[in-house]
Amino acid sequence: MIELIHIVKRFGEVVAVNDLSLTVNRGEFFVVLGPNAAGKTTTIKILTGLLKPSSGTARVAGFDVQAHPLEVKRRMAYVPDFPFLYDKLTPWEFFRFTGQLFRMDMERIQSGGRELIERFGLGEFCNKTIEGLSHGTRQRVAIVSALLHDPEVFVIDEPMVGLDPHHARVVKDILKERSDRGMTVFLSTHQLSVADELAHRVGIIHQGKLVAVGTAAELRKQSGEEGPLESAFLALTAEADAGAKLNSPIANPQ
Repeated sequence: MIELIHIVKRFGEVVAVNDLSLTVNRGEFFVVLGPNAAGKTTTIKILTGLLKPSSGTARVAGFDVQAHPLEVKRRMAYVPDFPFLYDKLTPWEFFRFTGQLFRMDMERIQSGGRELIERFGLGEFCNKTIEGLSHGTRQRVAIVSALLHDPEVFVIDEPMVGLDPHHARVVKDILKERSDRGMTVFLSTHQLSVADELAHRVGIIHQGKLVAVGTAAELRKQSGEEGPLESAFLALTAEADAGAKLNSPIANPQ
């Protein structure tokens, strides 16, 4: 469902993503972890068509993201860490607008919208303008609008930012339910507990490279750490740092 094939992204002399290849299957809940500036968000922007890779190919449902952007957008939803919303609209107007972009009929928009509004506790906010809503409420509005057209692939960057524990639980439950029904989830987060709880597989990106990928149990085995996933994450990124230093020109002068 998602294919990243030898993706490289350079910004001048900086290599943000370095020969990254990955396949995520239909219905898989895949979580990406990594330190700040590891390349996670750049990878997501390439996957969603917001950035063009310097080299390599990204595909969604068999469609090249660069060559067939509309086919990809029909099948995908994307919620960034700080989503853009139309502040002068109410949440309900925004849901209707989003549904119409995906050529949903009004009956489907209303039925799907009512269900998601109830699950996310947005009823009291539906007729208030978005500009007056809290960050957490805006985040819920963004997630509902992205789920409304029942996407085949759901890409979300730091979904729990600004959410209270109750609504964070709602987001986890709904994404897991949708994944069980066949939606592919590609989620980037700093919260290792989310990966440990929800992911079928976890990928660790560090210094632009995919340094490890597997189930939480496989990552623990690979790292030699049996405790929290945090321990495995720290061990694997430290190992990648050590390997990078060993192979650097400074460590191996000619």
